[in-house]
Amino acid sequence: MRTLPRHASSLASHRVVRTIALVVTAVVAFVAATAVASFVDLRSQIGVSDVDDLLAGDDRPPEVPVEQDPSDPFAGKDLNILVMGTDFRDEANAEIAGAGDEFHSDTTLLVHISGDRSRIEAVSIPRDSLVDIPACKLPGGGETAPQSNAMFNTAFALGGGPEKDVTGAAACTIRTVEKLTGVRIADHMVVQMTGVIGVVDAIGGVTMCLPEPVKGQRVDLDLPEGKQKLDGYTAINFLRARKGEGMGLEIGSDLKRIERQQAFFDAAMREILSQNVITDSPRLYRMVREVLGSISTDPELASPTALAGLAWSIRDLDPSRIVFTSVPVVDSVSQPGRVEWTSEADAIWERIRADEAPPGTPEPDRDAGATPSGATAVDDDVASPDAGGDTGGDTGGDTGDDKDGEGASPDPSPSPSVLPGVCA
Repeated sequence: MRTLPRHASSLASHRVVRTIALVVTAVVAFVAATAVASFVDLRSQIGVSDVDDLLAGDDRPPEVPVEQDPSDPFAGKDLNILVMGTDFRDEANAEIAGAGDEFHSDTTLLVHISGDRSRIEAVSIPRDSLVDIPACKLPGGGETAPQSNAMFNTAFALGGGPEKDVTGAAACTIRTVEKLTGVRIADHMVVQMTGVIGVVDAIGGVTMCLPEPVKGQRVDLDLPEGKQKLDGYTAINFLRARKGEGMGLEIGSDLKRIERQQAFFDAAMREILSQNVITDSPRLYRMVREVLGSISTDPELASPTALAGLAWSIRDLDPSRIVFTSVPVVDSVSQPGRVEWTSEADAIWERIRADEAPPGTPEPDRDAGATPSGATAVDDDVASPDAGGDTGGDTGGDTGDDKDGEGASPDPSPSPSVLPGVCA
């Protein structure tokens, strides 16, 4: 900043001081106004579903009390977040999947974030699992009848009732998971199909290395083998596909679809960490805005400041310590086409309750810098959302036909922990 020489007049000095004060005041006012506007904007995007009243009772797993940092309600606390992807067909979602009366949790993940923020385990719960669903309170009063040997994803529909109430649906699914696992669910999110599109496009797409061509039935999906970027529209069709050709689509199994979904989620997290989206305020704002505009969640997670604090706390997370697990199952004898949990699932719930790492998880690199040690850098023309990330809704996605050989088949993964479809 330019300063006046010592011999400048006193009057000039006073004028400069006054000018600087006005400029500083204006800047502070602008920043404050922008912050308030951003906060209000983010708050307006959130659909809040408070499930506490519907889960009230003394039969829930106990909550472990911890000393909380007042600036971060999640500090020092391991988190169990139940993420439910619903096939609910409102007008926007019907444009993607067609009209229908569906109201189930097609995809359910129990996401465990360790108390020290050094690892994440995401456990996929198959929708076709045969489980016991407890009685669930309904938002309008009354409760559902308990169900025995029912498909897991019907808990969502039962709790929603004829009104298809998302809060009731989430509460019944949470209650079912808690009864089955003994794991206390701290928070939840319900994500619709359109939400996936907005979030993926907000980060400029997700780079995947497909081991073979993938073509889906009853979805708009036809991808070649090799490294390419999936935009939001292509991503939701990749996640929805159950039958077709490539990456297990020939089998038509929900368990194979879970494997493909886990690969996509792993690739998306690597994309976010490798691009430093969390430390890039404009891009983080866009991503958070898309997330909050497409989910229904509980009041604690519905705070933009809380979400920002949680995102910041995992900014240095090594992708190799993001573990995807599926509930161990066997084919049901009594109901062909359904699956049943095995006793091996007990070990998963025990370690989550104890906040312990899954077997084989690499030790954290305590000396690592701000860049996650497991992040894989990709070329700017692939990674940057400002360089071809917006495909304009191209249903095939960006096939990566640039001069660096992006379309070539990926090399075999050096690590067995890297899922098929994730770029090593």
